[in-house]
Amino acid sequence: MNLEIKGKYALVTGGGHGIGLAIAKKLAEEGCNVAVCDIDPERAKEAEEEIKKRGVESLGLEADALKKNDIENAFQKVIEKWKTIHILVNNVGGGGRWGSSVVEETDEQVWTDVYEKNALAAIRFTVKAIPFMRSQKWGRVITIASKLGREGGGRPWFNMAKAAEISMMKTLAMNHDLARDGITFNSVAPGAIMILGTGWEKEQKENPDEFKKALDRDFPLGRMGNPEEVASIVAFLVSKEASLVNGACIPADGGESSSF
Repeated sequence: MNLEIKGKYALVTGGGHGIGLAIAKKLAEEGCNVAVCDIDPERAKEAEEEIKKRGVESLGLEADALKKNDIENAFQKVIEKWKTIHILVNNVGGGGRWGSSVVEETDEQVWTDVYEKNALAAIRFTVKAIPFMRSQKWGRVITIASKLGREGGGRPWFNMAKAAEISMMKTLAMNHDLARDGITFNSVAPGAIMILGTGWEKEQKENPDEFKKALDRDFPLGRMGNPEEVASIVAFLVSKEASLVNGACIPADGGESSSF
C-alpha cells in the first residue's frame, strides 16, 4: 500500500525512544522527513541519526514537555528548517506510575505535572501546527493516548490526562472548518507495551514467573505489545489512505481493554 507521505514533514514528540522512536523510524521508512524532540539531548541526536539512515531529512531536538518555552523553541526550529509541518504525532507523555496508590497521599503537583506533560503538551504542539496545516489544506494530528484514557483502572491523574487527549482529538475532528481544510485528528490508545528501560521490563526481571502468569491471565494474546505495532497504526492514520478516519480513538492493546 502506498501511504503517499513521501516528502512530507513530520514532528514526533518524545521521539527519542520507545513508541515515539518506533513511529519516527516507521514514517522515515515511508519517505517522510522526521523531526523528533526528547528531554534527553543524546537520545534526540541518536534518533536523528537513525532516521537519516533511512534516506530522509531529520532533526533531533531537546525539549522538556513541562516547559512551555522548550515546546515553543523546538517547534520554531522545525519551522525554520522546513517552513511547514504536515504531520504531528503527540507522543510525549507518561506518569502512569507517578504518585501513590493512596490518592490522598499524592501531592497535587503530581496531578498538574501529569496533565501538563500529556494533555497540555499535546494542546500546545497542536495549536502551533494547525495554521501551517490550514495553509496547505492538508494535515494529520495523531495523539498517543492510552487504554486508560478509555476506561478506569489506572491512577486517576493519568487516566484524566489521557481521557483529555482523546476528547481533544475528537472535538477538533468535529470542527467543520478544520476538517474542510483537510486536517484530521485521531488518537491511538496502546495497552501494555514492552519498552526497554521501563517499569514493565523491571517487573519482568524481578519476578519472571509471576510476570509470565500475569501475561497468560490478563492478555488475550498471551503477550504484551511492542512499539513497532503501534507505529504501524500511526503510519496508516497519517496516510492519504486514511482520509475518512477522523475523530477516532484506535485501541492498540491486543484485546486487553474491557471497553468497546
